[in-house]
Amino acid sequence: MDAPRLPSAQDVRDAAERIAGRIKRTPLVHARKLSALTGADIWLKLENLQYTGAFKERGALNKLLTMPDEERGRGVIAASAGNHAQGLARHAQSLDVPATIVMPVTTPDVKVRQTRELGAEVVLFGHDFDEAKAKTAELTKERGLIFVHPFDDPDVIAGQGTVAVEMIEDGPDFDAMIIPIGGGGLMAGMALAANDMSPKTDVIGVQAALFPSMANALDGGARDTGGNTLAEGIAVKEAGQLTREIVRDLVREITLVDERILERALSMLMMEQKLLVEGAGAAGLAAILAEPSRYKSKTVGLVLCGGNIDARLLSMILMRDLARSGRLARLRVQLLDMPGQLVKVATIIANQDGNVIDVGHHRTYSDLPAKMTCMDVTIDTQGQDHLDRILKNLRDEGYEVEIAAY
Repeated sequence: MDAPRLPSAQDVRDAAERIAGRIKRTPLVHARKLSALTGADIWLKLENLQYTGAFKERGALNKLLTMPDEERGRGVIAASAGNHAQGLARHAQSLDVPATIVMPVTTPDVKVRQTRELGAEVVLFGHDFDEAKAKTAELTKERGLIFVHPFDDPDVIAGQGTVAVEMIEDGPDFDAMIIPIGGGGLMAGMALAANDMSPKTDVIGVQAALFPSMANALDGGARDTGGNTLAEGIAVKEAGQLTREIVRDLVREITLVDERILERALSMLMMEQKLLVEGAGAAGLAAILAEPSRYKSKTVGLVLCGGNIDARLLSMILMRDLARSGRLARLRVQLLDMPGQLVKVATIIANQDGNVIDVGHHRTYSDLPAKMTCMDVTIDTQGQDHLDRILKNLRDEGYEVEIAAY
């Protein structure tokens, strides 16, 4: 078989016309608060507002619309537990194309249910993506289905590139676009469009440092790939073959960001811009936070590529961010084991306008002398300066205090 062709900028323009009216043209908003905080002039493309919460719908729809009727009649198949599954299922349903999605048995029930509600047959198989992908290959051959790759397909790449077409048409002249990279479909498609429509714009990729697959593919590096990343949507162990060729030619560089910066970026988008994103969607802002001087006074476009995040994970991230900023703190206070000590500590905190939200008193499980005990106090403050004042007053009253690590 001939090798798949590389898509062109014309393919991206054609895709934009093809999917117009079938895909939400998401807003491009000026992030004034983030701009003030970072020094960059930041514009956000809100792909988290797509029906399924991610940009993946674009490539899936373009692929379906370019397929011959005979192939559509046979049906499509994909291996995915994430945004690609729902994007393909949604648009296959709208076009009356049978869709089968293979998911690992470990996939959360909510994702399985949502994919089924979009009309797809869900096959649960294997305990990880690789096992599910192997089952997909088996079913493709057995049933004569058409496999839709999540990123390494020319029509999928062209569809994803329509994000850049809209940004360039709707926005200012960008000095740079920072684009998340997993397998590289979004990056490759947007790079094609940007190079054609706005050649002076620097196109910069960003990956989670735990999954530097595209960076390794381009520079021959041997960085470790794998781990538990917040940006699971771009946690791809091997970059695409087509996508890496396009990225090599058109992308200036790739920035790697660590987990703490990803957490901070996600929290800032939520707290400052009131925008809910998943970890991958926060990667562009994380790149700016990692190198603020580089983007100072530059007009930068960021793609919030998805907003599908587990509520419990989001809650944990926001609480951790409050702890890092000093607005939430757990203090371990040593005190004599005698009546009235709890009240004295609480009074000192209250006199400094601190709010006690949780108390734990430890007598048995402690290595302190028998007549001593310790108390864990979780407090709500106005920030680091306020927390420092509370600590100073406790210590001035003779209490030994430590802040629990976060």
